Amino acid sequence: MNIEKARFNMIEQQIRPWDVLDLDVLGLLSIVKRENFVPAEYRDLAFADLELPLPGGHKMLFPRVEARVLQELAVKKHENVLVIGAGSGYLAALIAHRAQHVTAVDIDPAIVKFAADNLRDNGVTNAEVVLGDGSLGWPDKAPYDVICVAGGLPVVPQQMLEQLKIGGRLSAFVGGRPVMKAQIITRIDDKQYRVADVFETYVDHLVNAIEPSRFKF
Repeated sequence: MNIEKARFNMIEQQIRPWDVLDLDVLGLLSIVKRENFVPAEYRDLAFADLELPLPGGHKMLFPRVEARVLQELAVKKHENVLVIGAGSGYLAALIAHRAQHVTAVDIDPAIVKFAADNLRDNGVTNAEVVLGDGSLGWPDKAPYDVICVAGGLPVVPQQMLEQLKIGGRLSAFVGGRPVMKAQIITRIDDKQYRVADVFETYVDHLVNAIEPSRFKF
């Protein structure tokens, strides 16, 4: 397989048509080598329009979804970011190229090791992967400038929103089958948030994601 041709085709045929036009984002997709973050047996499929399998029955996001989220969050160099759902480490690596520091949290020890190894092997020094349940966020290092939820949520928990700084942004896939809304939620002040629906997709829910019926009002 011609790796560079496959990468070019992914960008031009999958990602640009999904309204990913930010040149910095498109450039990052050439800099951060996606093929280095997928399981070895799927390396030839690294640029396919697929949710590639990961250890423990998990899946990578579609390349177009990763790119669109990166574009919509518009992470800046001074910002500290929380990624919930470490996956292969690829999304954390993309974000780390635009951020000051990235903390990725995952509940599955196999994923934590896989993502951490990938980040280390690819020279990403401003990202860490920690083991834990991120379904309500990760208050240890809050508040964050940006929170990127890489799995689905029936609703976004208030506890998670409160871990954003004023002016901070959170991306999440909200809802259930058959279609979820990818949302960017911006914290306006202590009590107010602005919600923007940016596209529709479907991703598996986070482990331990809180169902609306479990909330107490």
